[in-house]
Amino acid sequence: MSDEVETKLSAARTRLILDKPFLGALVLRLPMHATKPERCKTIGTDVRALYYNRDYIGRLSLDQTQFVLAHEALHCALSHFARRQHRVRQRWDIACDLAINPLLIKEGLKPPPGVLLRSGFEDMMAEEIYPYIDDDTEEETHDDHFYDQEDKSQGSPGGGSANQDDNEGRGCVDAESEAVQSDATPRPLTETEQEQLAVQWRQRLAGAAQQAMQAGKLGANMARLVEHLLQPQLPWRMLLARYMTTAARDDYSYQRPSRREGSAILPTLKSTQVDVVVILDTSGSVNDAEMREFVSEIDAIKGQMRARLTLHACDAELCKDGPWYFEPWDEFTMPANVCGRGGTRFTPAFEWLEQADRRPDLVVYFTDAEGEFPGIEPDFPVLWLVKGRGKVPWGQRIQLN
Repeated sequence: MSDEVETKLSAARTRLILDKPFLGALVLRLPMHATKPERCKTIGTDVRALYYNRDYIGRLSLDQTQFVLAHEALHCALSHFARRQHRVRQRWDIACDLAINPLLIKEGLKPPPGVLLRSGFEDMMAEEIYPYIDDDTEEETHDDHFYDQEDKSQGSPGGGSANQDDNEGRGCVDAESEAVQSDATPRPLTETEQEQLAVQWRQRLAGAAQQAMQAGKLGANMARLVEHLLQPQLPWRMLLARYMTTAARDDYSYQRPSRREGSAILPTLKSTQVDVVVILDTSGSVNDAEMREFVSEIDAIKGQMRARLTLHACDAELCKDGPWYFEPWDEFTMPANVCGRGGTRFTPAFEWLEQADRRPDLVVYFTDAEGEFPGIEPDFPVLWLVKGRGKVPWGQRIQLN
C-alpha cells in the first residue's frame, strides 16, 4: 500500500509538471512527507513541506491526487499563511479554499469529494470572500493548514527551516528523495519564518509563471492572478489618494515668468483646480456608516490638492436634493438630506453628467456594483470603489473589503 501511494504521488506530480508546468513547478518546491493519521486527516502543508495521510491518498484517483497537490502548493504560492492578519482563522481558511478550488477546476483538474465550492466566488481573492463567511460557520476545509495552528511543540523536528529548498539546484531529486520519509511532524510558522517564506514563495511564483509562459502553458486565469499578486498591494485609501492626486494637473507655464535672480526667463509652477465628481450609491446595500467613512476619506485627500468637488447620490434615480458643491476651501461632509434605499442603476448619474455637458477630471463612484451600467463608457476617467464582489464593465475598480 505504501509503495502504491508513493508511486501515485510521484506520477501525479510528474503529470502536473508536463501538463500544468506552472502548478507543477510550485508542487516541486514542496518535499512530501507521510505522517500519522492523527496528525493529518487528509493532506496539508506548513509552507515548508507537504504532509499526507497514506490512507487518504490511497482512496484518491490519480486526477484527484493532482488536484490536492496543486491545492497545497497554491496555499503557499498565494501567501495565504501571511495574509490573514486580524481575521478569524477558521473563516480565513475557508475563504482561502473557496478562492483556490475554482481556479483549479478552471485549469481542468478534478476535485476529490469534500472540497469547498460555492458559486459566485469565482475570480475573487480570499480577502474579498472572507466577509461572506458566517462567524458561526460549521464548514471545514478538506485539508490541514498547519502553518496557521497554535504551536504546541516549539522546536519539534520535521518542519525544517525557512531556508529549506531555497537553492535553485535542488530541484526534483531532493523533493523525490524526501517523499518516502514517514511520520514527519508539521509545525506552525514563527513570525521570522513567515516573513522569509513569503519572500521565497513570491519569487517561486514569479519563476513558475515565467517557465510556464515560455512553454506556452500558462492559462489566462492563472496569468491574471500572478499579475495581480506580483503588483504592489496597497490599501484602498492609498489607491484612492493616488488616483485623485494624479488627476491634479500641476504643470509649468511661461505666462507668469519666475522672478528668480538672473536674466533667464524661467517657467513657474501653475496649479489648475481639479474638477472631481463623487457619486454615492444610496441603494439598500450600502449603509450610512460606510458612506460617512468614504466621505471623510475623500475630505482628507481633498485637503492635499486644489479640488472642487461635486457630490451627488443615486439609487435607481438621482436624489432630488442634489447635487451639492464644495469649493477647495470647504469641508467635504455628508449632506443631511441624502435620499435613497431603492434599487440600483448607474445610468442616471452618467446621463446627468452628459446633459450638463460636463467632462470632470475624475468621477469617483462608491457602490456595490450590483446594478444597471451605461452601455457606453464615458470619455472621462471613472474610479469605482466597490463594496462586495460586483464587477464593473469599464473604468478602474478598487476593492473596499
